[in-house]
Amino acid sequence: MPPLCVDLDGTLVKSDTLVDSLLVLARHRPLDMLRIPFWLAHGKAAFKVSVAKRVELDVAHLPMNRALIEYLRHERATGRKLHLATGANIDLARRVAAHLGIFDDVLASDGATNLTGHNKLRACSQCFEGVFDYVGNAAADFPLLRAAKTPMVANPSRSLQAKLSAASIRPAQSFIDRRPFALAFLNAIRVHQWAKNALIFLPLMLAHIIHSRRLWFFAALAFAAFSLAASSAYIVNDLLDLEADRRHPRKSRRPFAAADLSPATGLIIVAAFLSLAGLVATRLPPAFAMWLCVYYATTLIYSLALKRVVLIDVLVLSGLYTLRILAGAAATQVPISPWLAAFSIFFFLSLAMAKRFAELTNLRAQDKTPANGRGYILADIEQIRSFGTAAAYGAVIIFILYINSPNVTALYRHPQRIWIMAPLMIWWTSRVWLLASRGELNEDPLVFALTDRVSLGIGILVFLVALFAI
Repeated sequence: MPPLCVDLDGTLVKSDTLVDSLLVLARHRPLDMLRIPFWLAHGKAAFKVSVAKRVELDVAHLPMNRALIEYLRHERATGRKLHLATGANIDLARRVAAHLGIFDDVLASDGATNLTGHNKLRACSQCFEGVFDYVGNAAADFPLLRAAKTPMVANPSRSLQAKLSAASIRPAQSFIDRRPFALAFLNAIRVHQWAKNALIFLPLMLAHIIHSRRLWFFAALAFAAFSLAASSAYIVNDLLDLEADRRHPRKSRRPFAAADLSPATGLIIVAAFLSLAGLVATRLPPAFAMWLCVYYATTLIYSLALKRVVLIDVLVLSGLYTLRILAGAAATQVPISPWLAAFSIFFFLSLAMAKRFAELTNLRAQDKTPANGRGYILADIEQIRSFGTAAAYGAVIIFILYINSPNVTALYRHPQRIWIMAPLMIWWTSRVWLLASRGELNEDPLVFALTDRVSLGIGILVFLVALFAI
């Protein structure tokens, strides 16, 4: 039985380990990214060595092709010799091989030779006297698949499929382990998170401006621009948090962490969505574009640094919610009251605290310690609960004071009926924190609010009370 040579990047591992390493480098040593042109000047093999010296990729959590791994273990059990043949740096390749424990030898790039394409074919031909089987995924693997006794592919690229078809080469086996593009795309842009941007409509709703189609159209444009910008920011965050997400039980299923989408695809989506958001913003007042830029810049700074600063992270998160309301006011040129601004600060601070509280509570239930670099420890749980519940009831108090203000009497014919909303708000906020304390709250309070029947019922009741008071 001929030895089986297996490619690493895109084949055994669904991602490209060099790109993964560069993303980790950008996260932890961003200034080193400026040295990349100088490293490339010495050749790609030397470039890979330079990156490997500065980044030790977590091989234990790389997204493996499960179908291929199962096949390789079966072949290993039959006594077949398996060889990892890759263009990745040899130190990284050896660590992957050691982690899996199924390979007899490793052929990889060193500081002098970039072991891809014909270089890899030459090495395999010399080592195995021209007789070997091969598993690859990219166009660079075509020379090896053409020379192999039994060619096999794993998540093959379109360019490789075209080359194989043109050469009338039919792979003996194909190991597919990747979600459909459409599903991965929708997951990556997080359409469900667009619900947060509905806050843009709040100034219009609270001002009781219902019949102005022009203003509602402007609000809809603002919603679209914010949603596109938010999705692009989520993708940037996912790319920078790639390695951390792979260690997380839930986030490891995200499209980029699971390598269902490539970083290159992610950057294309980011560029396209940002361009569309900017185009939409040109149809709105300049003040809206300013708030959109502030939102995006704050989101990027949050992803790069502020998310790891204790308490600052929740203040920024709550501020981003309030910023959406300000952007909605700018888009429709409907001023917001100081009452709404004050209420939103406390209310959304409570939700941000609930998110952190739920994360820590779930970790404690699993007997784990925080490892996401956010700076919180399990001992902070009770203090975060205090901060969050205080902010929640602070929001309720502000709302009660608002009921007695001239703003309410000017907008509602029966302002006393608004008081019915107060116990509903107390009920909902208290329930959120009670469930969080029991470990029954989803880590994202927004997802909880959109999927929880009681929360939806309370929302309907609040809407009906508002109609009843007009």
